[in-house]
Amino acid sequence: MAAKIKAEFGVEPRLIRASGGVFEVTVNGVLVHSKKASGQFPNEGELIRRLREKAG
Repeated sequence: MAAKIKAEFGVEPRLIRASGGVFEVTVNGVLVHSKKASGQFPNEGELIRRLREKAG
């Protein structure tokens, strides 16, 4: 997923290690997806679409 984000947006995603099943994706401090809240990892295509929306 990180490679897809890098290819799509030309940015290097930053991994912040955590525990407890936390997997969150943020853009400029705005939460785009939370595995803890949704109970699942994001679909790659859906995540890219949502990131595009946040990027403007």
